[in-house]
Amino acid sequence: MLRSQIRRIKCRSAPTNHKRNTQSAAKSSCILEELRHRGFVQEVTREDALSTALQNDKQTLYLGIDPSAGSLHAGHLFPLLCLFHFHLRGHRVIPLIGGATGLVGDPSGRVTEREQADVGRVERNVSLLEQSVQTFFKSATKYAKQRGLDQHCSPSEDIKVLSNLEWHKDMGLLQFLRTVGTHVRVNTMLSRESVQTRMASQQGISYAEFTYQLLQGYDFYQLNKEHGCTIQIGGSDQWGNIISGLELINRLNPSSEKKGYGIITPLLTTTSGEKFGKSAGNAVWLSGELTSAFDFYQFFLRVPDADVGKYLRMFTLMPLSDIEQVLTGDHKRYPEQRIAQRALADEVTLMIHGEAGLEAARTATKCLFDSNYEGLTGSSIIEALSGDPRLVKVPKDVLFGTPVGKLAATYGLVSSNSAARALVQAKGLYISNQPVEDHMTTVRPEDVIDERVVVLRAGKGKHLVLVAV
Repeated sequence: MLRSQIRRIKCRSAPTNHKRNTQSAAKSSCILEELRHRGFVQEVTREDALSTALQNDKQTLYLGIDPSAGSLHAGHLFPLLCLFHFHLRGHRVIPLIGGATGLVGDPSGRVTEREQADVGRVERNVSLLEQSVQTFFKSATKYAKQRGLDQHCSPSEDIKVLSNLEWHKDMGLLQFLRTVGTHVRVNTMLSRESVQTRMASQQGISYAEFTYQLLQGYDFYQLNKEHGCTIQIGGSDQWGNIISGLELINRLNPSSEKKGYGIITPLLTTTSGEKFGKSAGNAVWLSGELTSAFDFYQFFLRVPDADVGKYLRMFTLMPLSDIEQVLTGDHKRYPEQRIAQRALADEVTLMIHGEAGLEAARTATKCLFDSNYEGLTGSSIIEALSGDPRLVKVPKDVLFGTPVGKLAATYGLVSSNSAARALVQAKGLYISNQPVEDHMTTVRPEDVIDERVVVLRAGKGKHLVLVAV
């Protein structure tokens, strides 16, 4: 809904009206205050009433997840952790996969129409995402237990992941028009910001995308009816869709006491304005099969100073006072050590990949970026980089008898021997993080870790780890 068309009303007004509150309510529950301080809350509908409801009873909340891919990525962490905070406090949470709505496509936040999704691919993605979400809640709960924050959460309780295809698949057009269509006004649908933006574009908006808001609104109604769900969490681009659901709940159940609420999270971008969750244009996946624990760790380790405080509050369960101490303490005194970034990378990697994943990520980081290899063993490096294309096995006589420049060219660190020579002349080829002075130099004993591992680097970030076999 366009901001100018939102009716500015008090929280105690008729339940079909929803005020966008950006300021703290006079009386707010602990969890809303916590989430606000951590940066999760941009706006809340009927905040005073929601605060009272959260204080008086356990609520049921849901978060929609689009099945455009078969795995969660770093961008999903933000809304999922918002949901997880409620889970930790004993509220019931429902991650909802868009098995039906994913076939239509949400126009929110887009200036062009999505390509029509393949039915088989969406079905596969829904199944994979259900597993991915379950894995996230199990690993996040284990992380919370390690941090002593699970006092209100039953670790054995499984999260029920739903797909909205369950109720949309058997609903015919006539039933949908009679159930939903008669309670919705076209002028209200036209006023949604997502619709206005698309209608103003050259491409316009299809009827399928135009009705998307009704499908998502019906999701909220169905979850309210069957599961007692009263709260939807969504990004700021979902405001209109959330309002559609709230209005439908109140029109179909005018005597119901469950009027529903919306918690709007900000759209997360980096300081440079890029969408969070991408590294060099590629998604950073939560699955270790798609993004290794090392690359996941490095993504958070490379966060700029301007973002690290915000991300520590959002993506970890560290107490806010501890985060403030990190930011104003040694991190501020020794910025070159990137202490806050290391804390962020440690915490998030522990949450997603567990202790073994964190240890592997730290080992790989020390191997590739530190000049001091003390404490590293060949076996720990090989295990940490297992399956990584940067780890290459080389016959022992070749590794120790071939010039370093030729090794770099032969095993793909540089494109050719001439490129290796040029890189050496520019002091850009490194062995054990020390510049190579002569491209004909062979591997020396002091260059080798545990008598079997050699680390080569081209420039600042391209690595090759050679293992003697």
